[in-house]
Amino acid sequence: MKTKYIISIFIIGCIIMLVGSMFKIMHWPYASQLIITGTALQVLGALLTIGKIFTSDKFKDFLNS
Repeated sequence: MKTKYIISIFIIGCIIMLVGSMFKIMHWPYASQLIITGTALQVLGALLTIGKIFTSDKFKDFLNS
């Protein structure tokens, strides 16, 4: 997966979480579901980023030096 897609997943998660927080402040329905979905997307983006870093050849060279 390309890095720009991973960053997009993380940013979309941030936006959904922000909207869910605003829903929570306004006491509108589905706020909790939006916050959970946004958090899940952020965790997915973070895990994909960690996986991308550890599978990168340049990172392995950096650790060996």
